[in-house]
Amino acid sequence: MNTRIVAVMLCAVALAGAAGSAGAKGCLKGAAVGGVAGHYAGHHAVVGAIGGCVVGRHLANKKAAEQAAAAHAAQPAAAK
Repeated sequence: MNTRIVAVMLCAVALAGAAGSAGAKGCLKGAAVGGVAGHYAGHHAVVGAIGGCVVGRHLANKKAAEQAAAAHAAQPAAAK
């Protein structure tokens, strides 16, 4: 295996593990995945990382909104 590929994969795993504590949820994890995918799809790692960050952030916001709606719906009627 090419050492560059191994280095990129290790960085992607490290970033994915650190993404849970990031302020911009979804961005780091999406950027890591998008960067790796972009690298293999024609050496466009930066474009892939940017796209992955945008998509990851969108999905994190969507998940947070769904969880907030579910928590609001689960409250007893008297507490509303």
